[in-house]
Amino acid sequence: MSHDLSQLGWDESLASAYRPFDRSDTSAGRVLRADRGVCTVFGATGVGRASLGGAVLLTAAKDPARLPCAGDWVVQRHWPDRRITVEAVLPRRTCLIRRTSDKDSTGQVLAANMDTVAVVEPIHPEPDDARIERLLALAWESGARPLLVLTKADTSADPEAITRQVAEIAPGVPVVAVSARLALGVEQLRSYAGKGRTLALLGRSGAGKSTLVNALAGTPVMPVQQIREGDGKGRHTTAYRNLVLLAGGGAVLDTPGIRGVGLLDTAQGLSRAFADITALAGGCRFDDCRHDAEPGCAVTLAVADGSLAPRRLASWSRLRHEIEVESARQTARLAGAAGHRRRRS
Repeated sequence: MSHDLSQLGWDESLASAYRPFDRSDTSAGRVLRADRGVCTVFGATGVGRASLGGAVLLTAAKDPARLPCAGDWVVQRHWPDRRITVEAVLPRRTCLIRRTSDKDSTGQVLAANMDTVAVVEPIHPEPDDARIERLLALAWESGARPLLVLTKADTSADPEAITRQVAEIAPGVPVVAVSARLALGVEQLRSYAGKGRTLALLGRSGAGKSTLVNALAGTPVMPVQQIREGDGKGRHTTAYRNLVLLAGGGAVLDTPGIRGVGLLDTAQGLSRAFADITALAGGCRFDDCRHDAEPGCAVTLAVADGSLAPRRLASWSRLRHEIEVESARQTARLAGAAGHRRRRS
């Protein structure tokens, strides 16, 4: 049985990238899940397991971010002994990257080739504005379309009021209130994961991501766990990134719950996530204004007259500082690696 890969987004652009690898013993596929050295891949003949080929391992040794991840389109080689290996990762159109916790300031690829990144935040006990802003910056930087999903809408007496309030810190981003239990907003969310499209879910543990995946799939495909009543938190339900195929085409990508996410090279994403501050900054006297104590600052003036919340500016300043620090660390790491190579040559 042959499967139509266009249901998952395969098109002429991807076919063109695959063409140099096209041989009688190769095929294209999409990674559903990536484990250590092995990928679960969906191809024209169905789902199979593939180990990593030598070329992929060599590339990843120089840059771990080039390892296959959930959502990647890859080239598979089918060997006479029935082995299957991933020989190449096709160029990523979008890529969700967070900073790892190591001191080297490197990045971890969370997902690839998604059309929309949904920041998932529960209404109960209350949405965390700072976390939403941080994750939206990450979503904007991915190159995909950001979406804000407020789960557990059935726990609020007035979810529409909360939706309007939260929308103020997400300029330019659609906000959808969802209740999987009442099937509220599920069909609206499904439109982002239609035929040929991929929706990635990003949020903390207990936000309801796995429950959303099950609602979109129309059947239990991901395990869910109870959360604590007091703070709405729970243990990690999903321990890995998983691309789930939906009936009728399209896919949803579930990610492990994230307690904290570091930003790396996310200046453009920060600018988009704080579009209100970016717009105000155009009126500042100095082009390099840091919106602190500079004269003629339109941003601090907006805070003074009440049109911009002080918390909003403080959040922007905190994230900007973090990005600058991590950018400096990455520059130092790359310079150190280049110096090491010169000394060895």
